[in-house]
Amino acid sequence: MARNPAAARYTRRMVLIAAVYVAGIVVASLTIDRAAPLGPLTIGLALIPGLAMLAAIGAIGRFVAEIPDEYLRMLEVRKIIVATGVTLAITSVWGLLELYSDSLPRLPVFYVFPIWCGGLFVGQLVNRFAFGDDDAGNCP
Repeated sequence: MARNPAAARYTRRMVLIAAVYVAGIVVASLTIDRAAPLGPLTIGLALIPGLAMLAAIGAIGRFVAEIPDEYLRMLEVRKIIVATGVTLAITSVWGLLELYSDSLPRLPVFYVFPIWCGGLFVGQLVNRFAFGDDDAGNCP
């Protein structure tokens, strides 16, 4: 089966966004002195990967809107819902553990988005096990 044109556009967007995100993290990590006071350079460099994360969320939303097939769109929405649930579960439980135990390491807020992205993988697995090969667009 030919690849969905919306999926091809989404992949191109996400490759570019991921490149900007990784480059922003690398440049910020190599440039910013963690002991230095917060200033315009630190804020500007930190905003590069932050804006890339926002662009990734926008690209996912645009992808869902561009999917012409209702069934495939439902699978993507289900994946997003599962990812959100996984993220809320992990961060809420960890946050409660942090609240009641000083010995637990803190979970930096930075990790919320990567956890959500990992949740997209969990959502993909849920779709695959619940509905079979979700990439083919064939109803079970």
